[in-house]
Amino acid sequence: MQEVRGVIARGKGGPVELTTILVPDPGPGEAVVRIQACGVCHTDLHYRDGGINDDFPFLLGHEAAGVVESVGAGVTDVAPGDFVVLNWRAVCGTCRACLRGRPWYCFATHNASVPMTLPDGTALSPALGIGAFAEKTLVHAGQCTKVSPAARPAVAGLLGCGVMAGIGAAVNTGGVTRGDSVAVIGCGGVGDGAVAGAHLAGAAKIIAVDTDPRKLEWAKGFGATHTVNAKEVDPVAAIREITDGFGADVVIDAVGRPETYRQAFYARDLAGTVVLVGVPTPDMTLELPLLDVFGRGGALKSSWYGDCLPSRDFPMLIDLYLQGRLGLDAFVTEEISLDGVESAFSRMHTGDVLRSVVIP
Repeated sequence: MQEVRGVIARGKGGPVELTTILVPDPGPGEAVVRIQACGVCHTDLHYRDGGINDDFPFLLGHEAAGVVESVGAGVTDVAPGDFVVLNWRAVCGTCRACLRGRPWYCFATHNASVPMTLPDGTALSPALGIGAFAEKTLVHAGQCTKVSPAARPAVAGLLGCGVMAGIGAAVNTGGVTRGDSVAVIGCGGVGDGAVAGAHLAGAAKIIAVDTDPRKLEWAKGFGATHTVNAKEVDPVAAIREITDGFGADVVIDAVGRPETYRQAFYARDLAGTVVLVGVPTPDMTLELPLLDVFGRGGALKSSWYGDCLPSRDFPMLIDLYLQGRLGLDAFVTEEISLDGVESAFSRMHTGDVLRSVVIP
C-alpha cells in the first residue's frame, strides 16, 4: 500500500479536491503505474458533474501515460520500467466478440479488482477504470499498452482517450480511405483527432465544422482543407457545396447532439457513412423520417473508443508521431500540475484550450 496525491470529486458538481489516496499493491493480473502525464478530458468533467453515474467519490483522470512500477502475479505482457499508455478497454479474449475476432468490441473488459481508497477506507471509483489524476494508479495489466519511450508523455497519454477516439472514428469505424471526402462536426480534441485520422488515411477533402473560429483554425493544423462556421451558414448546405452538391462520403459527429446528428445524416452522400463519436446525454432523443433512412442508404455507425485495439493502434500511432507523420504535439495547449484541474475544467468550458495535460 502506498500513499500518493490524487484529484477526487466528492459530490455532484462540487469542486474537485487534491488529497491523499491509498494505492494497494498489485494483485494477480494487475499493475501499479507511476503517472507521468494525464490529459483533462470532457469525460472527467462529466464524472464530476454526475453525468456518468453517482458512484462518488471519483478518482478522476484517464487519458494517461506513465511507467510501470510493479506488477502482480501472472503478468507477462508488461514489466517494471516499461513506458505505457493506459487504456480503458482491456480486452478479455474470451467473450463472444473476442472469440469472433472482433476484440475492439470486447463485452467483458477488465479493471483492477481491489479499489484504491481514501485514508479512512472509503473506496474510490476510478474514472473509466483508471483514475490517473494521481501520482500513481492501480490498473489491470491489460490496461497498459507498451509504446516507445521516445515519445513525450504529455503527447502519448492523449492516445488513451480523446485523440484515439477521433482518429479511430475516421480510420477504423468510418473506413476513410484515399480520395474520400470527410466532414467532421465539432472540432475539439476528438473532432481534431478525426481530422488528423482522415488526413492520415489520404482523404481528398476534409471539412471541419464548428461554431468557434479558433477551433476551425486549429483544425486546419491537423489537415482540414475546408472550414465551415455553423453560426454563419447552414453546415449541410456548405458541405454539399464543397462536395460538388453530393455530400461527404463520411460525416463524423464529434458533438453528439440530435441537431448535429441530423446535420451529419443529411450532409452525407448517398450510400455514405455517418459516424457518431460524440457522447450524448441520457435525455437526448432522435427523430428521423424512416423513408430517408431507407432511401439514403449507406451506414449509420457509432464509434466506441474509435473501435481501437490498443495493442495494435497505440504503438502504430506513436511510431507515426515519432516519424513526424502525426502531429500530436499540437493537441497539447498547456501543461499543469495536479492542483490545476478545476481551473482546466473552467478553461474547457470557454473553449480556450484543446487539451490541458496534468503533469503530476
